[in-house]
Amino acid sequence: MDLVDLLDRQLVHALCLDGRASFSRIAAVLGVSDQTIARRYRALRRDGTVRVVAGLSADRLGLTTWVLRLQCAPGSSTAIAKALAKRADTSWVRIASGGTEVLCSILTPDDDRDALLLERLPATKPIIAISAYCVVHTFTGNEDGWQPVATALSDEQIAALTSAALHRSGPESGSVPESEHGPESRPEPGPAEPTVFKATVLEPTVLDPADRVLVAELARDGRAPFTGLAAATGLDESSVRRRLAALLADGTLYLDLDVDNWALGFGFSALLWLSVEPARISTVGNALAQFPEVAFAGATTGPTDVLASVVTTTGTAFYQFLTDRVGALPGIREIQSAPVLRTLKRVGV
Repeated sequence: MDLVDLLDRQLVHALCLDGRASFSRIAAVLGVSDQTIARRYRALRRDGTVRVVAGLSADRLGLTTWVLRLQCAPGSSTAIAKALAKRADTSWVRIASGGTEVLCSILTPDDDRDALLLERLPATKPIIAISAYCVVHTFTGNEDGWQPVATALSDEQIAALTSAALHRSGPESGSVPESEHGPESRPEPGPAEPTVFKATVLEPTVLDPADRVLVAELARDGRAPFTGLAAATGLDESSVRRRLAALLADGTLYLDLDVDNWALGFGFSALLWLSVEPARISTVGNALAQFPEVAFAGATTGPTDVLASVVTTTGTAFYQFLTDRVGALPGIREIQSAPVLRTLKRVGV
C-alpha cells in the first residue's frame, strides 16, 4: 500500500471528528468536489487503510475491559492470535516482543471474568504465562478517536466539521441544552450549601434486539446508510435515526476509525507499561493523553499502573518520544515497552 497524500489525511482526520459526516460536508470544508471525497474514501476503505466502525462503551454496558499479555510457546503465537481475533469480545489483537507475546483487549461481564481468566485461557497448552490488566480509567482512546492524524486539518476546518456534528446531535436528537432560557436567565446563587459527596452510579444500558442488530451493522460499516440500517433492523428510517442519535448521545455507542498506521506513514507502534507513583497516576495519564503519538492511555490494575499505546513514524522517533517526552514526566518509576510486530485485529466490538 502506497503512502497516502495530504487530501487523504485530511479526509481521515475529518472522519475522526465525525465518522458519519456527509461527503458533501467534508468536500465543502476541504474545498474539493463531492465525487472526489467519495472516490477517495472508497479507495481507502477498499485497500484497508481506513474504515469507520462503531464501538460500544464498556462502562455504559456494565462491562470490564481487560488487557492480556500472553506468553506463548515458540511458533504458536500466530494461531493463538488468530483465534482471539475471531472472538466477538476482543477489541484488538497484536503480536509483539519477538513474536512470542500476544497482546489483546477483551470486554467481559463481571460474571464471566473468572471463567475467562482462570479456566478457558489457561487451558490452552501453548500459552505459557498470562498477565491480566484491568483498565479502571481511560485518559484517552476509543471514543476520542485516532490521534496521530490530528495535524491534517486547520483549526478553522476542525471547527466547521465539529459544529456540524454538534448540530446533528442537538436537542432534537436527544441532547440536553446547557440552559432552557440561556445563561442570562439563570438565578442568582444563594447561600453556599454544605458539600455532600455522592457516588454517581449509572444504570447499565440494555440493548434490545433491534439495537443489537443496529450495532452489529455499524460495527461492520459505521457509515452504513439509514435505508440499509432500517432494512436490517426492521424499523422505519426515522426510528433508526432517533435510536442511533440516542445511543451516540448517551455514550453507549461511539464511532471509531480502523486505521492502517503504516499506510499513513506511522511505521512503528508499541505498548508502554508504566510504573507510577500513586499520587502522580492521574497527572501522568492526562499528560500522555495530550501527546498526539498516544492512541490510548489508561490506568490499570496489575504490576504496573498506566498502559499506553504509542504510534510513531520510525523506531528512532519512538526513542526520542520515549526519552524526551515520556521520560520527562514526573513520578514515573519504571517503563516497559513492547514493540508491535503484527496486528491481527485493530478495532472490534
